[in-house]
Amino acid sequence: MRSRFDEQLNELNSKLIEMSAIIEHSISAAVEALLTQNVELAGTVKADERTSDKQEKQIETLCFELLLRHQPVAGDLRIISAALKMITDMERIADQAEDIAEISKYLADKPYIKQPEDIAKMAVAAKKMLKESIDSFVNRDLSLAKAVLEHDDVVDDLFRKIRNDLTALIHENPDNGEQALDLLMVAKYLERIGDHASNIAEWVIFMITGEHKRNEAAQ
Repeated sequence: MRSRFDEQLNELNSKLIEMSAIIEHSISAAVEALLTQNVELAGTVKADERTSDKQEKQIETLCFELLLRHQPVAGDLRIISAALKMITDMERIADQAEDIAEISKYLADKPYIKQPEDIAKMAVAAKKMLKESIDSFVNRDLSLAKAVLEHDDVVDDLFRKIRNDLTALIHENPDNGEQALDLLMVAKYLERIGDHASNIAEWVIFMITGEHKRNEAAQ
């Protein structure tokens, strides 16, 4: 029975990695569509979101099977509980990537009031947080999970810079206001992605230590 349980835990790890990879691709495609004003690329994000939604359901089913068939206790129970919580945050990240893609479609035929280089930097930082939070789960790596939490400061600092830059552009010319708000919303979605990645890391810390403090910013 333990051998079968371990096999299914390995399957759980693989499915989480697969789901994370799809979501990372969604973030990349959504932001690249924004940078290049590519409507066709933005349209691919919806398919990714549907795939990640299916993966969430598969992982959920696997977790419930592990709970019902093996009735795990202590550390094994925390692993499954953490995975169930993590996929909720992962699916919200997928939704936010889709929201960014929708905004990129709307802005595709408009010249930018400011090139979104800092938004691209935010996306790189947020994807790093997501990937490393999942890696920390798979490898049971407490140090990496804590490093994810620390990296959230990078995302937050970039968000503040973008907000300040866009606010200045609105003061310079009120006609910049509509697009500035759209770009600020993209930055806000990326900030939330960072918050959800932090949540995932917090669940990994819970899995390893039994202690958990929920990141309220991602609610």
